[in-house]
Parts: sequence; C-alpha cells; structure tokens
Amino acid sequence: MSCFIVPLTQAVITSVYRKLDSKSINQSSAIKHYVPTLEKMLWGGSVMLIVDHILSGELSWRFPFLTALNDANGAEVVLHELIGVGLPMSFAITAVWAVYALLKMKKPAKANI
Repeated sequence: MSCFIVPLTQAVITSVYRKLDSKSINQSSAIKHYVPTLEKMLWGGSVMLIVDHILSGELSWRFPFLTALNDANGAEVVLHELIGVGLPMSFAITAVWAVYALLKMKKPAKANI
C-alpha cells in the first residue's frame, strides 16, 4: 500500500536534479541526456500506483492517508512495504532505464541520404 512512496521520492529527486543540472553549463556525461526519460518513467509509475491504491481502498482522502496506519502495527507494515517492495521497484525502474540509455548511446546515428 505504500510501495509508491519510494519511486515517488526518487521522481522528485530526479526532477530537482534535472532542473538544477539544466542551469549548469557542464554537460560532461552523455547519459545525462536521458535523465528526462527516467523522470517520466518514475512519475508515470508512481501516479499509476497511487491511482491503483486509491481504487483498491489502500489510500484514503482522510488522515491517515495510508489505511494500514489505522492498525496498531501499521507503521511496521508500511516500513516493510517500503523496504520490501518500494526499493526493489525503484531499483528495477532505474536498471531498465540504464539499459535503455546505454543501448540508445551505442546505437549508431542514421545517415541522411
């Protein structure tokens, strides 16, 4: 129910990084060109998970927003979800993006004939 928090946090950090990095003149790494793609992947996945959790009743519009926090051991459940599901999900998204970026960098440019 709280697995979306880790990729959402990573999306915010990636957005801030991209905004700050776009103001700098130094563009030393070619992989920086693909950071907006990672940002879109993280934001899209996070929003999709939030909608899914709202529809399944795991998120509510009232405090506490995570329904698991209504139970006595809810914080433990949320922490387990963050570590057990959220972190691997973020690592998987980042790994898929890294493979994508590396393949795009190695792809030869088409010649205009």
